Amino acid sequence: MQLNAEDGGNRKHISVQLPEPCDESSESFKAGYKTIADIAKERIRRSAKKIKEETIDKKIAEKQKEIKKLQGQLDLAGNKEKIRSLQQEIKALENQDLGFKVLKLSDSNFKQWRQITGRDAKALEKQMQLFVDPVTENATTENMVYELLLKSGKDLNSTIRQAQGYVVVNDGELVLMLEKASQEIVDAVLKEQPQKVIALDRLFKNNDQLKTNTALQMKEAGIEFKTI
Repeated sequence: MQLNAEDGGNRKHISVQLPEPCDESSESFKAGYKTIADIAKERIRRSAKKIKEETIDKKIAEKQKEIKKLQGQLDLAGNKEKIRSLQQEIKALENQDLGFKVLKLSDSNFKQWRQITGRDAKALEKQMQLFVDPVTENATTENMVYELLLKSGKDLNSTIRQAQGYVVVNDGELVLMLEKASQEIVDAVLKEQPQKVIALDRLFKNNDQLKTNTALQMKEAGIEFKTI
């Protein structure tokens, strides 16, 4: 992050840390950090704050001062290009990414099919009833987004945009409908012109017409459509 702030780069990194418990007698534990991972996250936050204050804000102030100096010179026309370049550099500094995502390894948000041994029809019927809705009770929209991201072969660093009723991945490579479905939402998704759309089948409960129309509209638009 420091190097990016210094030269305007876009380097990325992944840090992996086991949630090893802190010793309860340690100062870290007393300060509220229960695991080594908690300490690692706080270190990144503090580093980002320091980089912004000591590097980014300082460089922005210097460039703003330089712009003001150029604007005060008589040959303003000759300085326009320099001023424009400095303004672009300031914008790049203001947009410098100092944030980070925290992802934890956990169980799937979707129920796992259990193979039925023998010919127990009742056991099979019971399991099929469970899979009328394959989403687990503890699933959240955000967790489903990242799981489906991975299962669709997308990078964890993909850009994610939350729209009204759906999620757009990488400017339209993939759209996820995970919370609700209506013709208005389907129309909005079609306008995104995505390559692929994945929707929860339960969103179309008691509305087979909407599901059928959605599938037909997606096919007509050349969009791969899948429900789970």
